[in-house]
Amino acid sequence: MAYSYKGAISFGLVYIPITLTAAVKENDIGFNMLEKESLSRIQYKKTCVDCGGKEVSAENIVKGYQYEKDKYVTFTEEEFEKLKSEKDKNITISQFVNLAEIDPVFYDKAYYVSPTAGEKAFVLLLSAMEKENKAGIAKTVLGTREALVLLRVRGGIMLANTLYFNDEVQKAPQLPQDKIGKEEFALAKTLIDNMTSVFKPEQFKDEYNERLRAAIQDKIDGKEISAPHGEQAANVVNIMDALKKSVEMTKAKSG
Repeated sequence: MAYSYKGAISFGLVYIPITLTAAVKENDIGFNMLEKESLSRIQYKKTCVDCGGKEVSAENIVKGYQYEKDKYVTFTEEEFEKLKSEKDKNITISQFVNLAEIDPVFYDKAYYVSPTAGEKAFVLLLSAMEKENKAGIAKTVLGTREALVLLRVRGGIMLANTLYFNDEVQKAPQLPQDKIGKEEFALAKTLIDNMTSVFKPEQFKDEYNERLRAAIQDKIDGKEISAPHGEQAANVVNIMDALKKSVEMTKAKSG
């Protein structure tokens, strides 16, 4: 895998050169935009608004910040790099925390961390973090954006997760304050218990993606697309009835 980042982890006076490689790949199916009648590709050209719609090549495009209407200051990639301190170029750990303290809502992208030198220091850090179940909180600059980074260990592998900053996480909506009866609560707990099992990610597949790929092949073969056959959702209005029927159904499956 090609690396996504090349730099170093630093904590205290320890400096470990590393690379990050993406831990997740997208399985999305790409579709082209076509003109309906001719099936000709639709193109999106970069044009200059004040140049009579002239197409602009990539080498003539710069990033600009509008500080007043129609007034911009521009930046080159070299100028963005100049703004980075040596600290910004590394993943600098500022503290260690208990991994369980991090709410998953803060997680963004995940990367595998691999050393390019200082292997002994890397293994030492990884082993100590795994034994203590600690995660490192760090900051770095990726591209033109400062990133909050969580370094964690799972099964002898170090991962780096970029995190959302606190002001990027939306406030949770107000929840209803309905009173819950003892019998309702007991049935809900039983239903959860019946449906509880060990999470095995390999059991879950993108079924819609599979159907979409099959439909593409059907289209190629000149076949009609058929709707999938599945269980219809039961329309149970009363919460107690829904809970009781769900408990019976899940008890049969778990038994």
